[in-house]
Amino acid sequence: MRHDEFLAQVRERGEYNDQEEAQEIITAVLQVLSQRITPAEAADLAAQLPEPLRAPLTGDGERQTESFGVEEFLRRVAERVGARPRTAEWDASAVLSTLADAVSGGELNQILSQLPSGYAALFGRADLSD
Repeated sequence: MRHDEFLAQVRERGEYNDQEEAQEIITAVLQVLSQRITPAEAADLAAQLPEPLRAPLTGDGERQTESFGVEEFLRRVAERVGARPRTAEWDASAVLSTLADAVSGGELNQILSQLPSGYAALFGRADLSD
């Protein structure tokens, strides 16, 4: 998927006013996701995305993987974009469901296997992908 297609899908799903708002949400969600998955997995994911979407995932390759649940994930997204956690759930879902459409099923399964089951819904999936 090209960057403009990814951006358009997120903008449509999130009902954002413009591309700048959609890009801000994309960056925030990918940065928080990168804290939750291993650096190697973040790099694998980034390799399947267009260039402008790679930096939020791979910007801090020396970090430690953190373990936090969906509530903390949403709190961190909300903090980055200045929103409430409920709004952050909408934002995360707009980005992560688009991400799920943009990467291979195998890559999506690898990401979901590193996350507690509650995350799958944010990716628009009930569980591991087929």
